[in-house]
Amino acid sequence: MSHISRRAQGMGNAASRRTVLAAALLGASALVPLAAQAADVKKYPERPVRVVVGFSAGGTTDVVARIMAKELTAELGQSFVIDNKPGAGSNIATEQVARAEPDGYTLLFVAVTSAINQTLYPKVRFDLVKDFAPVALGAKVPNVLVVNPSVPVKNVQELIAYAKANPDKVSYASSGSGTSIHMAGELFKLRTGLKTQHIPYKGSAPALTDLMAGQVQFMFDNMPSSWPHVMNGKLKALAVTTSKRSPTAPDLPTMEESGIKPFDVSSWFGLIAPAGTPPEVVQKLNAAMNKAFDKPEVKEAYAKLGAVSEKNTPEQFGAFIKSEVASWAPVVKSSGATVD
Repeated sequence: MSHISRRAQGMGNAASRRTVLAAALLGASALVPLAAQAADVKKYPERPVRVVVGFSAGGTTDVVARIMAKELTAELGQSFVIDNKPGAGSNIATEQVARAEPDGYTLLFVAVTSAINQTLYPKVRFDLVKDFAPVALGAKVPNVLVVNPSVPVKNVQELIAYAKANPDKVSYASSGSGTSIHMAGELFKLRTGLKTQHIPYKGSAPALTDLMAGQVQFMFDNMPSSWPHVMNGKLKALAVTTSKRSPTAPDLPTMEESGIKPFDVSSWFGLIAPAGTPPEVVQKLNAAMNKAFDKPEVKEAYAKLGAVSEKNTPEQFGAFIKSEVASWAPVVKSSGATVD
């Protein structure tokens, strides 16, 4: 072999060694972020966590979110800060969190409204099932069917008979088109064949005011806002909308016990994260929430809202969200409600 060829072979071997070394170094450097990420997950949370709520402060979603944020703060040692972002039926908040970094530091306290909105808004820019990682179902608050005391009925079946006999005299109120309160009324119509008129209001408060004044005859409302009026005799309660009776009103039958089947409606709330959030982070958050459900102070706070909760896994919450999106779709379509 000539001197030139031996030199060329040596240069080729050196180049190969450099290539292998560079590849090894590149591979090692690629592992550093992964190792750091794993370490970060174990230490999570290392800074305050933002919990976005798609409704104004003071509403039921906000109240339940603040109860859970307080418990997460105590359990995980970092502040869980509520950030109210109302608008477009909570779609603004939901879309914002769907696009957030999936690192566990931006979360959404979601409500049943988002499941309804998947069908209600034709151009909604999020998929509640695909774009999020479910953490835990936080609470269920039953709706209650309430009527003006002047309506001559004592139970759900009598209301149905009265409404069919007086189609021009019976209307029902809601806190706004497309809300869970409106959709509960539409489900009632779907199950019974009633043709009652829907009167939407800008919130539960004005709707309840007109209901108590006799301007409308009945309403499905969140129990926390209606129950005080039931207790003082300004409204009459006929049934709760959940499949089980409410601890707040154990003597009040469910809609299903009243002959309307199936009928299992609640204003539910839970914690979700952007899709791609590390499973270890999701599990840590889930464990903290489940631990909170056993605390006496949480049970007491929930009792004041008529809320109920039980321990659940991310997988169970994910299946629940999927079922809610699917079950509300035909009700929304039947109502004809839509929001551009």
